[in-house]
Amino acid sequence: MASRNICITENDKVRLEELIAVVSEFSGHGRKDLEALAQELARAEVVDSREVRPDVVTMNSRVILQDVDTGEEMNYVLVFPKDADVSKGAISVLAPIGTAILGYSKGDVIEWRVPAGMRRIRIKEILYQPESAGDFHL
Repeated sequence: MASRNICITENDKVRLEELIAVVSEFSGHGRKDLEALAQELARAEVVDSREVRPDVVTMNSRVILQDVDTGEEMNYVLVFPKDADVSKGAISVLAPIGTAILGYSKGDVIEWRVPAGMRRIRIKEILYQPESAGDFHL
C-alpha cells in the first residue's frame, strides 16, 4: 500500500477501533485484515467529522475507483463488515481494497500486493461522503 498521509474522522476512528477490539476478541488474534486496518489507523491524521475535506474517503462514502492498468471502473460504498454485500457494491473496510482506500483522497493512487502481483487503483470520484452531506450519524 502507498505510504502517503491519510485522514480519518475521529468518529470513524473510534468505531473502527471498537470493531478491531470486538472481532479480535471473538476471532482470535493474528488476523491480517485487522492488523492492516490497525496499521492504517495508527498512521492516520485524525480530524473532526465537521472538518474532514469532502474529497476524502470516509466510512459509508460512495466512490468510483479505477484500475490504473486496465481502466476498469468500480462503484463501491465503504461499509462496516455487517453491511458488506459485494453484489450490491458494498465493500467491507476489512476487505483489502476497503482498508486500502480508507482515508485517501480523490485522485490518489493506491498500490497493494495481491496474489497476482501489484494492483494500482485510483480514487476517481467521491460520489457521496456522509460528512460533507451533513450525515454525521452514519
